[in-house]
Amino acid sequence: MTTAAPAPPVLVTHVCRVGELHEDAGAVGVTAIDKRPVDGPVQVGTYGVRGDVQADRKHHGGPEKALYAVDQAEADHWAGQLGAPVPPGGFGENLRLAGLAVDDAEIGERWRIGDVVEVEVTGPRTPCATFGRWLRQERWVRRYTEHGRPGAYLRVRTPGPVRAGDAVTVTHRPGHGVTVARWFTHHDPADAQALRTHASDAGWEMAEYLRPHVERAARPQTVR
Repeated sequence: MTTAAPAPPVLVTHVCRVGELHEDAGAVGVTAIDKRPVDGPVQVGTYGVRGDVQADRKHHGGPEKALYAVDQAEADHWAGQLGAPVPPGGFGENLRLAGLAVDDAEIGERWRIGDVVEVEVTGPRTPCATFGRWLRQERWVRRYTEHGRPGAYLRVRTPGPVRAGDAVTVTHRPGHGVTVARWFTHHDPADAQALRTHASDAGWEMAEYLRPHVERAARPQTVR
């Protein structure tokens, strides 16, 4: 009788925050997408990693996008496509995780990081033109979008210290089946209704950046 190999641990491999602001051709004129790993424990709170900033605060940051998480498997995928490693923070992420398929998390799912911190998955990252300019790859935004696994934004429900090596545990999965990747690739009316029902029945606080897309998708479609 063979014994199944134990599942690999789910860990934070790197915690990242802005290393340097860079000039950018977009409307803001500057970008904080250059995230780099930090040593030792760092506090995370309502607005994310202490010492981190967002240049375009209309579209990035805030309590509902306090942290951006990417898993190592996706970084490895893109390293193969790009022909070069994707360093921690290379996609502008605050958390690089290993052993957890971030894009398969359900919207509203909660994780405990280390002993104290609890975060909630609020929705997918929408790749923007700044991201494309940062990577300097032709058709980058389209390529990243078509792959359909953009990583997830997180709300910090319980603040505290986070460090590389911290274990990550899924503490709550809503059960509606609408994952980050599923919603990102197709705003299905049934999925929109499932999110609305979860918000109504469970008292879940849907992210405001997500709400208009959910409401639009949930409207009855007019047949012409």
